[in-house]
Amino acid sequence: MTTARAHIIDDDEAIRDALEWQFRTRGIACTLWPGAEEFLAAWQPDWRGCIVLDIRMKGMSGLECFDTLLARDCQLPVVFITGHGDVPMAVGALKKGAFDFLEKPFGDNELITVVEKALATDAERHRAAAGRETVEARLVTLTAREREVMTLILEGKFNKVIADQLGISMRTVEAHRAKIFDKMGVRSAVELAQMLTGTRA
Repeated sequence: MTTARAHIIDDDEAIRDALEWQFRTRGIACTLWPGAEEFLAAWQPDWRGCIVLDIRMKGMSGLECFDTLLARDCQLPVVFITGHGDVPMAVGALKKGAFDFLEKPFGDNELITVVEKALATDAERHRAAAGRETVEARLVTLTAREREVMTLILEGKFNKVIADQLGISMRTVEAHRAKIFDKMGVRSAVELAQMLTGTRA
């Protein structure tokens, strides 16, 4: 189930059906779950999309479900649906990393807007992850010496300084620099630094 979709978890069948109709009319794929237990039993780490989670349900509550998802390192954005008395709990969930919460009754467009933002957030996370994987794959192709040279390039050192520090010729440094840029798919030290920002070098 790698297609991005909204997972609606609510023990009220009428609410599930109403939300499904709203989402489908706006072109949002969704899957319905009658309870947290069923969702958690089926959940897979590669699922994409978001979760719309009722905070109060029979059996496992939405908050307990959320805590379990956090323990499993689930990255899907979670939007809580709350009753008036549940707002303090929902605010607490936000502090733990929930995406948003909506207090009942809420307008159709209000929920759709939040869910679309949650789906966009998840999509951006996947794009960033894919970018990191690409960088990691390129880094693996560097030799130990190229990694040494790259580290010094990123420190802003000139070729002559790098040559002196590593005990190699300027021409060798230039050759290493060219190979590093080629393997990493960049044209300058600035591009290289930008690529590696937030990535293990």
